[in-house]
Amino acid sequence: MGLSASILQNVWGETSGIVTALSQEKTNGKSVHGTLLAPLLPMFLLDSPMPHGFPWGNATDWGHDPYKDPPNTGVTRTYDFTISRGVIAPDGYQKKVLLVNGAYPGPLIEANWGDSIVVTVHNNITDPEEGTGIHWHGFLQTYTPWEDGVPGVTQCPISPGKSFTYEFQASLFGSSWYHAHYSGQLADGVLGPIVVYGPSKFEHGVIDIGPVLLSDWYHDDYLTIVKRMLAPGGSPMVYSDNTLINGKMNFDCSTVAAGDKTHCTDGAGISKFRFQTGRTHRLRLVNTGASGDQRFSIDDHTMTVIANDFVPIVPYETRVVTLGVGQRSDVLVRADAGGPRSSFWIRSNQTRCSLARQPNAVAALYYDQADTDSVPTSTPWPVPDQRCTNDDLARTEPLFPMPLPRPSFTKTMDIELFVNESGVTLWSFDGQDYRGNYNAPPLLLANLGNFSFPPEWNIKDFGDNSSVRIIVNNHTPGPHPMHIHGYNFYVLHEGPGPWDGTIVRPQNPMRRDVAIVGPSGHLVVQFDSNNPGVWPFHCHTAWHASGGFFSSFLVRPDLVRQYQIPPTLAQTCRDWAAWTRTHVPDQIDSGQ
Repeated sequence: MGLSASILQNVWGETSGIVTALSQEKTNGKSVHGTLLAPLLPMFLLDSPMPHGFPWGNATDWGHDPYKDPPNTGVTRTYDFTISRGVIAPDGYQKKVLLVNGAYPGPLIEANWGDSIVVTVHNNITDPEEGTGIHWHGFLQTYTPWEDGVPGVTQCPISPGKSFTYEFQASLFGSSWYHAHYSGQLADGVLGPIVVYGPSKFEHGVIDIGPVLLSDWYHDDYLTIVKRMLAPGGSPMVYSDNTLINGKMNFDCSTVAAGDKTHCTDGAGISKFRFQTGRTHRLRLVNTGASGDQRFSIDDHTMTVIANDFVPIVPYETRVVTLGVGQRSDVLVRADAGGPRSSFWIRSNQTRCSLARQPNAVAALYYDQADTDSVPTSTPWPVPDQRCTNDDLARTEPLFPMPLPRPSFTKTMDIELFVNESGVTLWSFDGQDYRGNYNAPPLLLANLGNFSFPPEWNIKDFGDNSSVRIIVNNHTPGPHPMHIHGYNFYVLHEGPGPWDGTIVRPQNPMRRDVAIVGPSGHLVVQFDSNNPGVWPFHCHTAWHASGGFFSSFLVRPDLVRQYQIPPTLAQTCRDWAAWTRTHVPDQIDSGQ
């Protein structure tokens, strides 16, 4: 968990204090994430009807089935997002990026459990023009799969110069994020946090610090990376250049090529947080990276984990939280490690199984009377980096118990690498490398009764099965964060080698929407197929999805045909068809 001497020197510069050589606008545009100006979050948004004192009434996180009858507040939260290019330097290295409302990370979306969320997305991407689409990570989209935001699966891309309005219910509560689901756009900055307020046993007296976004960062733009990776003789081993906390970290400019030094500034600045002495604080950890798994810790402080993804869990204490790409953990931290003038390092490092040239990030934590220009002197916890997966499943138990049902169908899906006849290295998932067609989303085709799909779309038709078990066998030497859309799956087991049939806590297995399958190992998950749609199941490593590691599940096709899909979805396809008649999309990868 430590940092090298050279990186530490660039973290704090001279011993007089932490150097910030660039303004917030230069590093992160209009974002306030990672600054002491970032607001604390409330227990709930006040402008809702409040029966029994809360928008969600008497519902609790331990006695209410979160997948049945979510509250309906009748309140709509409206947001307006413009995606455009800009130039920023989150770690001091200046590059052209994609911004949401001029900010990286993008604006926070807030809602109460049971609210409707409406987001209008304007595609202002130019030089070059590109399509886009936004996925609302972890939201079930129950009976609204067309709002899932996956071009080539649930919609056509939002065309350059066009807009699209998403509308969906906050049917689960907790911490999440939104991100582009068009090629590798999320790696260039199209992302931001989401907080859905809901019931909690731990809300009384807790100070909600808000989102803490952990990510890898790349100095090349995503198109350059993808073109290099998928060239004949190219390598799927993509190394990040840095690691960020809330979009900030320093970089050692002496390591860049001579021609790039004019684009690099030492001491760009790190994120800062403030705690109130003696109080308990909630941090909403989110891995918003493109590839690297993250290990998060706070020197001299233990953390109590209370939720994983959108699932409240039986609390447990830990010194380090490991998050694969797309995963979230809500943690409680008590400010009792020193006096009111104390300061400490917050750390996140990419795991030993991640590909990173600079895997370490720090942020500064200040108690209420500490000098916010002072340099913390704390040391990291001596916790070895041993696992390339999540915490032991035996430690993570949902608060609301749900026994594992008997599966009506079991599917085994193998992960492999191969080189095609053009000399391009691709990923095979269940024997197929994915390549989508932006002009023909299978959800819209299935709604019209067309269930015959090209093999390269890698769609698995599960018919009217009630509960589907998936056994993922990883025949590659690295980990993969496996994400399902439209569901929280039960996580039955994970480990090295093949599965031996063991199920961890079958009376109440862990549930979440991302789980890591380890190197040369297995992951067994199961979902109750009660949400008709076409739902992606894929590796959340951006470069792996670009290289074909992507599939979709067609669930209850008979009911998909009965959906009344809004005509705005067909309009996105008409707009995309019109734009592609005069433009050739630069789809050099799978499209995801």
